[in-house]
Amino acid sequence: MERVFPSYYTVSAVTARIKDLLVSQFPSVGIEGEISNFRPSGAGHWYFTLKDEEAAISVVMFRHRNMFVTFTPADGMQVRVLGSISVYEKRGAYQVICDAMEESGEGEILARLERLKRTLADEGLFQAERKRPLPRFPRIVGVITSPTGAALRDILNVLKRRHAGIRVIVYPAAVQGDDSPRELIRALDNANHAAQADVLIIGRGGGSLEDLLPFSDEQVVRRVAASSIPVISAVGHEIDWALTDYAADMRAPTPSAAAEMVSEASVEVLERIASLTRSMADTLEARLDRLRLVYERFSPGQLGELFSRLLQPRRLAADDLREELLRSMRERLTSQRHAVTIASRELTAHSPQAVLDRGFSVVTRAATGEVLTSSVRCIRGEEVHIQFSRGSALADIKETHP
Repeated sequence: MERVFPSYYTVSAVTARIKDLLVSQFPSVGIEGEISNFRPSGAGHWYFTLKDEEAAISVVMFRHRNMFVTFTPADGMQVRVLGSISVYEKRGAYQVICDAMEESGEGEILARLERLKRTLADEGLFQAERKRPLPRFPRIVGVITSPTGAALRDILNVLKRRHAGIRVIVYPAAVQGDDSPRELIRALDNANHAAQADVLIIGRGGGSLEDLLPFSDEQVVRRVAASSIPVISAVGHEIDWALTDYAADMRAPTPSAAAEMVSEASVEVLERIASLTRSMADTLEARLDRLRLVYERFSPGQLGELFSRLLQPRRLAADDLREELLRSMRERLTSQRHAVTIASRELTAHSPQAVLDRGFSVVTRAATGEVLTSSVRCIRGEEVHIQFSRGSALADIKETHP
């Protein structure tokens, strides 16, 4: 039986009718979804895909529109766009012509966190030079978390299994909600003020991005960076992250991993000690074996002779050093004696007695002992005392000559 076809349309005609239908039905449409395959063009236009769990749609935002967007789109961002539906006839594909875009949901949160992260990084809070090594054998571990949360139970279980001797101090704080940042800051301040813990663990179990936001609060991050006690940030699971991860001295993928970082398992320590003991014993035994081999090659007489040969050059060297030392000491003493003799002569030549020996005398007032160095100070009839090189005399002033 011959099949009868209806009238044929050209591809262009069908595409034009589809375009007219879509444009007329969606003159303006708002769409929310996740950005995927974001591709900026050299001309400044943005091409990307908006998707959700079940569908995807192509979007183009021309340069004269995207210049007003206040953030930089990236794959994974959740956004809301406003635009119209259009059909690109050459490819037979429909797309959204985007006129405006704003962040929404987690995309907005991620962008805000990224901006804060850049700000704190520019201040140097995340620099590697600031980070301190963790104590290898801490006596006390401080834990800042919810006292009823799974994170605390995991930490306590790991520490009990690996090193039961470690003492744990819990600084309780809410780990989500509006009050959480304030409580985390208070716990950090209390821990630093008490200064009991050797290391701090701050964190919680996994959760949504919104649940983990307290650990990205700016003041909490700054307190972590300013802590005088080394801090481990253990927020969520391995794929989760918070800004405290960057400010802390160490990041742990989970609270359990943080507990492992601060605890040397007692079994591991004992095994290491045993291994070192065996290594030392093996080394000593090997050295003794080498000494035995050397010793067995010689009789006691040969050993004595060999020892004497080894010792003789050292004895000669010691004798030479002793003679050199004695010679040096004699020369030094001779030099010092000569210097003392010269100094003694100089001192004697300039002494007051030497001056008197050369015929000079010292005249003083008999009453007061004042030395008279000028006739102007003499008074007629005054009694004066004259000191000679040998002996002295009393005299009266008869007359003076200036």
